[in-house]
Amino acid sequence: ENRLGKMSRQAPREIKKISSELFALTYGSLVAQLIKDYETDEEVNKQLEKMGFNIGQRLIDDFLSHTNIERCQSFQETMDVVTKIGFKMFLGVTPQLTNWSADLKECSLVIDDNPLTMFVELPERHTNIYYSNIICGVLRGSLQMVQTKVEARFLRDALRGDDCTEIRVRLVEMLQDTAPQDDD
Repeated sequence: ENRLGKMSRQAPREIKKISSELFALTYGSLVAQLIKDYETDEEVNKQLEKMGFNIGQRLIDDFLSHTNIERCQSFQETMDVVTKIGFKMFLGVTPQLTNWSADLKECSLVIDDNPLTMFVELPERHTNIYYSNIICGVLRGSLQMVQTKVEARFLRDALRGDDCTEIRVRLVEMLQDTAPQDDD
């Protein structure tokens, strides 16, 4: 077996590990800059969610082009795909999908090991920051692009002393497909 063949099979795993650490550090720098730029933790949280929304609107294209997923038939099915495939694909983790409401319009994503929080401790003066709030925005942005309007918010955050990170997702409405309007 030649050396190049062996290297090419090993490279993707190592690159993925390096890129997740680089991503975590880069994301940390982004959050640090937002803390400098905005006066309150609430404003930082809002900016992280807004950035996530915009990222989510673009990530969904990548997700759909790399998977052969058919259109989901329910909110439950959609969230199952998000947790088992989407999170694994983009963050390398699979959250637990749990705590469904009786009407199946709300659920929780429990993340035991959040890769965004590698190397992170919140400063004492910024205890109201939801450091990974970008995830809530990504969920909202990507799902809206597939006609599923949701709200997403943190219930628990390991960085704030909770036993795990839990994001609550609530279905607001299923949007109708609409044809683009003519500019005429």
